[in-house]
Amino acid sequence: MNKTLISFIIPHKGREKFLQQTLESIVSQEIDLSLIEVIIVTQNDRLTNETLNFQQNVTLSVYTKPVTDSISSLRNYGAKKAKGEYLAFLDADISLSSNWANCMLDELNTSHSNRVLISAIQKNSEHANSIEKIRTALNNISKGSNVDSLAGSNLFLKAKTFKLAGGFPSKLTTCEDIYFTNKVGDLGFLYLSPMATFIHLGEDKDYSGMFKKEIWRGLSNLQSLKGRKIPLREFPSILIPVVLMLLFVLSILMLTQNFYILSIISILMMLLPVIVYSIRLRKHSKNQKIKFIDLLTFYIVYFSARSIGIYKWLYKTLIKT
Repeated sequence: MNKTLISFIIPHKGREKFLQQTLESIVSQEIDLSLIEVIIVTQNDRLTNETLNFQQNVTLSVYTKPVTDSISSLRNYGAKKAKGEYLAFLDADISLSSNWANCMLDELNTSHSNRVLISAIQKNSEHANSIEKIRTALNNISKGSNVDSLAGSNLFLKAKTFKLAGGFPSKLTTCEDIYFTNKVGDLGFLYLSPMATFIHLGEDKDYSGMFKKEIWRGLSNLQSLKGRKIPLREFPSILIPVVLMLLFVLSILMLTQNFYILSIISILMMLLPVIVYSIRLRKHSKNQKIKFIDLLTFYIVYFSARSIGIYKWLYKTLIKT
């Protein structure tokens, strides 16, 4: 009987369309499927037969958890049930390149690399919009190098490394991947491999959806800082949303007091990080053919939503205390 080599762990909630495409990409891997298992930890009451039919192609286990559980709790539960020597954490809307599993194994076990966690780079879908192109460019800035943290969309590591890192932080609703991968980084190098790719099937289709999602992500932005070392490169993304809200309030106050010049200065200071970040990403995304106006729009929406999320979390925290 073959020993389980890789356990794919997928937290899931809501629609199954993307989940099924994620499973399709797993069973299309260039690896002996008898060596892998797939663990779905869903918050749906049940999964359709169309999803469960993947049991015919691969060892598939499905567990149901309450909707009150965080995504970290779902991942940790899946890890407890896993039998594999390696753990592959995937979001339920990710399509992997067919070489992903073999590539992750090769990249993790490269001699003298001291790597402990690997992730693949993002690839645009066939009809990618400007938001997806920008997200892809952002995710791939550090491709082919060691990084401080990795997004939770696709992560590959040894089961024993996961245990040493202590698992995902169950109390965080967002930013849990940054927290976890930063902890894993204490054990060795995190590597973003350009040798395999993934497509984010559930990427935001418009700025309205992105705005709501970034507010939600901002809720745990400050909370995720507790208990870990903060890389220097993270400070701008943490401080800028806080400062922007203060500048916005200041500009309104100056305007009501007829201090028009000071109000204009405050607005210009608000636009400065948007412009700087847009120019920076433009340099890293020349092959993506992204319009500069789209970059500006993206960062205006991003920083505005993150500011609201952070202050919303601060308000809730103060109310509780």
